[in-house]
Amino acid sequence: MSAYKLLVRKDDYLIINKAPGVSVHRDQSETGLLEQIRADLGCAPLYLVHRLDKMTSGILLLACNAEAASYLSRQFQERQVNKYYLALSDQKPRKKQGLIKGDMERTRRGSWKLSTTTHNPAITRFFSCSVEPGLRLFLLKPLTGKTHQLRVALKSIGAAIIGDDRYHGVSAEPMDRGYLHAWSLAFEWQGERCEYLCDPDVGELYQRASVKQQLLCWQPPGEQPWPKP
Repeated sequence: MSAYKLLVRKDDYLIINKAPGVSVHRDQSETGLLEQIRADLGCAPLYLVHRLDKMTSGILLLACNAEAASYLSRQFQERQVNKYYLALSDQKPRKKQGLIKGDMERTRRGSWKLSTTTHNPAITRFFSCSVEPGLRLFLLKPLTGKTHQLRVALKSIGAAIIGDDRYHGVSAEPMDRGYLHAWSLAFEWQGERCEYLCDPDVGELYQRASVKQQLLCWQPPGEQPWPKP
């Protein structure tokens, strides 16, 4: 399986579909993802504008020059970028849609948990739908960008992500991936609103007809009935 698929190539930025299990940073004895893309495309050094966890697949925006990197990074910092993720859980959530909000606290071995305090909270809005018995699909809209935010958010409502070794616990049978996917990204570029969407193409559960049918119902994700800020 390739580490990525090129979706869009512009003069100032690239959009790729990152494969699950691929780190955006250089792992020990491995070529970094950005270095690999640069070598494949024969382009100038690339800039990481935002990040995806290693287990997370999907849309990743890369800048092709320092000016674009600064401009796009500022949009992320000012929360002007709309991000939408998909996740699957085999656990019943305590609520089926709404808001998940709380401070992120470190626990042991690099994990996090969501607390009841809100001094500098991680904030996530979500919808969910039961697509099959024992299988629930989530549409997630993070309003902040904390480490492990979505994984911890779903864990906090009792619906940890399938295949997430850190937060889900031991599954009855080995899973082919962690089921979190960066589905859509919308940002401003040169006075226009740019929106990109990439369906998950890796993972047996994502390929089920019931999941694909629900994805059609949620497109485009930005036009779903999200509460106004």
